[in-house]
Amino acid sequence: MPTIKTGKWGKYHIKENNKLFLYPQEWNKILKLANDKQKETFMMQINTGARYNEAKHIKVEDVDYVRNNLILKVTKVRARKKETKPSHRHIPISSQFRKFLEYRIKKYNLQSTDYFPMLSLSGTEYALRSLVRKIGRTDWQDFSSHNLRKTFECWLIALNNDGFKVAKHLGHTPDVAMNTYISPDIFTYEDKQLIRKIIGDLYAYHDRM
Repeated sequence: MPTIKTGKWGKYHIKENNKLFLYPQEWNKILKLANDKQKETFMMQINTGARYNEAKHIKVEDVDYVRNNLILKVTKVRARKKETKPSHRHIPISSQFRKFLEYRIKKYNLQSTDYFPMLSLSGTEYALRSLVRKIGRTDWQDFSSHNLRKTFECWLIALNNDGFKVAKHLGHTPDVAMNTYISPDIFTYEDKQLIRKIIGDLYAYHDRM
């Protein structure tokens, strides 16, 4: 049974596991059930590993459509490292995701200073939990947008990418990376093949499946 507590703003759910992720088969089922706006929002996170607030602030001009990378200009400020302002983070993207972004630019007639449209945080998390429930996960109440980021991390590790390189991509510190590490051995060969299809050619040169 989920843990429910009552606070100033009413009842709320306590996560029992904040390290949940999706297997690629589950992700494909979710995409088939999602509407266009939900798909577009989920895709922004599953292809970048960005936090919701980081992904929400990606502008058209932040993407390098030649070199397949982008700049996250709004990132997490880490007080423990005495940071006082966001530090830009450059990350690679797949050519497949670049084409998806180009499609969205045309679809919404976006200009260089426009943000890519996304659902609100509450809308994203409601949609994700609803869809995770529909595909049969009993732990659906523990899912949030953070778990798309966790899924991205697990998938990169599954494809034998170096853990610290993955941490750098995600903006993790080394200690956080070690605490969130997951063994690639939990994924089957079929899982890894599907993951590669989903994330395209991102870090493809690391594959040793």
